[in-house]
Amino acid sequence: MSHNAQPSMPPLPSAFIEMLAGEDSAIFQRLPAALDGESPSVAIRLNPAKCRDMKPVDSLGAGRVAWEPWGHYLAERPPFTFDPLLHQGAYYVQDPSSMITGHILRSLLPLLPERPLAMLDACAAPGGKTTAALAVLPPGSVMVANEYTPGRVAALSENLARWGNPSAVVTTGPVDRFSHHRDTFDIIAVDAPCSGEGMMRKDADARAQWSTGLVAQCAALQREILSAVWPSLRPGGYLIYSTCTFNTAENEDNLAWIADTLGGEPVAIATDPSWGIAGAVKGPWPAMRFIPGLIRGEGLFAAVVRKPGSLSAEIPAPTRKRPYKPGPYDALLSDPASFVTMGRSDGSGMIDLLPASPLLPREIASACRPAVTLGTIKGRDLIPDTSFALSAAMKRGAFPEAEVDAATAIAYLRHEAIRLPDGTPRGIVLLIHQSLPLGFVKNLGNRANNLHRQSWRILTDAPPSQIVTF
Repeated sequence: MSHNAQPSMPPLPSAFIEMLAGEDSAIFQRLPAALDGESPSVAIRLNPAKCRDMKPVDSLGAGRVAWEPWGHYLAERPPFTFDPLLHQGAYYVQDPSSMITGHILRSLLPLLPERPLAMLDACAAPGGKTTAALAVLPPGSVMVANEYTPGRVAALSENLARWGNPSAVVTTGPVDRFSHHRDTFDIIAVDAPCSGEGMMRKDADARAQWSTGLVAQCAALQREILSAVWPSLRPGGYLIYSTCTFNTAENEDNLAWIADTLGGEPVAIATDPSWGIAGAVKGPWPAMRFIPGLIRGEGLFAAVVRKPGSLSAEIPAPTRKRPYKPGPYDALLSDPASFVTMGRSDGSGMIDLLPASPLLPREIASACRPAVTLGTIKGRDLIPDTSFALSAAMKRGAFPEAEVDAATAIAYLRHEAIRLPDGTPRGIVLLIHQSLPLGFVKNLGNRANNLHRQSWRILTDAPPSQIVTF
């Protein structure tokens, strides 16, 4: 059987098609045709902490994502770079299948103690599932977002900063170090590196690099990751395992391995039959399979297992007490007692914000990269950071504010000089666009110094004729 690839896409590997044909499941029968003949969906997931007062996006005419109340399909892919709201963290561009993370967590919350939770996202970059989890976790929870590949950490940190939840911290490196933090996390997500079959509809590299050897290699790596993080999951806690691939070796077989080797207890997550989400194709394990042609999204496998035991309703005692002490920046913080300010030791003058929570082990806190930087000390002044402007840690009203339109917002994001409204106070000013913080400038009267992070600036020379806004 031959399958014609989409324009500019190499053909599906013949061994891949043969592998699908060998699986005893009808859901794979039309998958090759779907991968070659159907266009990928475009979707966004709104940030509920920032979008409650925004106009709905239903007018875009492509419908809502059934399993995610804040998810919307778009009729076409706009130039997202030139939408200020993207940079403000009002929404996240995400494949609809990956939005299942929120539904899984909402399903698990009734089974968990009614208290703040500690969660580890072990393979977090670029941050889609991390931000989805942050939107669902109870107030006071802590998220540790880990990424093995150093080159992907910057994107992860930026996306978390944009999202604006200050309870997240970023760590870098192999996950095996988490095995030393026994019984630390209530929830662990492992969106494991995989053979990428689920991306074959839109990623030519996924087609070109695929082989049966790669499948076997990925399956072994996934088990290594699972073995490394399992000790850090508290008894009674939940592990969310997912891949963006179709084969059973990386999915159902690894789910069986978790049960047989680690002692995990598979947990069924209820879904509506109208959503089109398939179940496992091998074994008795409850799982969710997203199959192009059956759903509007890319390929994904997701399953949940529980570690035997029971979770305490009490927050574990901290390894070191951190009593709140009034600090010099309290007037800038929405809840000063919830944060610890920490100056960097590199002489940069930068001051970071860490969650003041017993759920964050001291060893992790000392080696992490906070999602929020308060600012940089220059002389006697604090120059506030863009991430602080976007964060819920910032107290609204702590800085004078100036509302700007979309064109001015884009100019600011390109790190250009901008004109402030007449009567804007001198000094540090918080720019606002569509009622949401954008970033800081220092108003000198005749001009305003742009304080947007240089590393986050829009590099494109000229914006399109029509700036995107939702």
